Amino acid sequence: MAGTESLLFTTLGTHSDPDNSEMELDCQFNEEFKFILLPVTYAVVFLLGLGLNTLTIWLFLFRLRPWDATATYMFHLALSDTLYVLSLPTLVYYYAARNHWPFGTGLCKFIRFLFYWNLYCSILFLTCISVHRYLGICHPLRALRWGCPRLAGLLCLAVWLVVAGCLVPNLFFVTTSPKGDTILCHDTTRPEEFDHYVHFSSAIMGLLFGVPCLVTLVCYGLMAQRLYRPLPGATQSSSRLRSLHTIAVVLTVFAVCFVPFHITRTIYYMARLLEADCRVLNIVNLVYKVTRPLASANSCLDPVLYLLTGEKYRRQLQQLCRGSRSRPPRASSSLVLVSLPEDSRCRWTAAPQDSGCPTPWADSL
Repeated sequence: MAGTESLLFTTLGTHSDPDNSEMELDCQFNEEFKFILLPVTYAVVFLLGLGLNTLTIWLFLFRLRPWDATATYMFHLALSDTLYVLSLPTLVYYYAARNHWPFGTGLCKFIRFLFYWNLYCSILFLTCISVHRYLGICHPLRALRWGCPRLAGLLCLAVWLVVAGCLVPNLFFVTTSPKGDTILCHDTTRPEEFDHYVHFSSAIMGLLFGVPCLVTLVCYGLMAQRLYRPLPGATQSSSRLRSLHTIAVVLTVFAVCFVPFHITRTIYYMARLLEADCRVLNIVNLVYKVTRPLASANSCLDPVLYLLTGEKYRRQLQQLCRGSRSRPPRASSSLVLVSLPEDSRCRWTAAPQDSGCPTPWADSL
């Protein structure tokens, strides 16, 4: 990218970066890589994510009922990922057209809102799965009370609404602006409001990423400590393996998709706000834009969680691939380490799925 056409010139406080935000720089900046990196990666995520999550939603709706609490969280996680990948074709066009947005300001606001809405919903749904697993392993009697699918459904609804409410200001910050013959769709806001946006973004990151990440780490730390102890029952080996799979996949998604994106974005915003050295800004900007596709990749990695932790999911997927019919659904529960006490308030009938409580001895998802 050595040609002069590959260099973007910006001047401190007067010009806009054509990608995500207004780069307050006073130096030459080479960003040709993003016109290849972002369209290609977003296109790949769109194709893989749409295929995997559409299949997952179909399985949950037609082959995996009735749901337990974990299945409820995973369905909403797949729905969130699907909504996100449906917004990617417009971004593929935007970056392939070298930062030209012909779709209007309203759709620009909606697409940017949809990215963060589904990003943080995915984080919170993964946190819900982590807490649910923690209760099933470390506090099985409490899990009988708090692990009902109806409660999980209400919690998922609360996640959708709370995240949307927190991100409403983003609709006012995000806008479009003309730049020569192109129209930019900013990921942040105008240069004169950038400091306010940084404060808003930092608060959102702490609330919707920092707190859930801490909760997830604490839950998995306590789960790992518990799994090292001997467990009664014949199913302890498969139960431990399933729980370890959950820990590994969720921590991988956080480590690969969420943590690098939030760290580099924070450093990038702070470097701009503090008007850091040009060389530092170049490096930070490059790393930040490279991690943006990683945040999108969680839409492709989340289905791995369903595959590794759900025996029933794997069984139905295998039957679908072989073209065989599914067996009548059975009530299932992910609380595989729970044993039902005789004096439990949950009483199982011939149709346990009508009770609204988990069936601890059944298959996991």
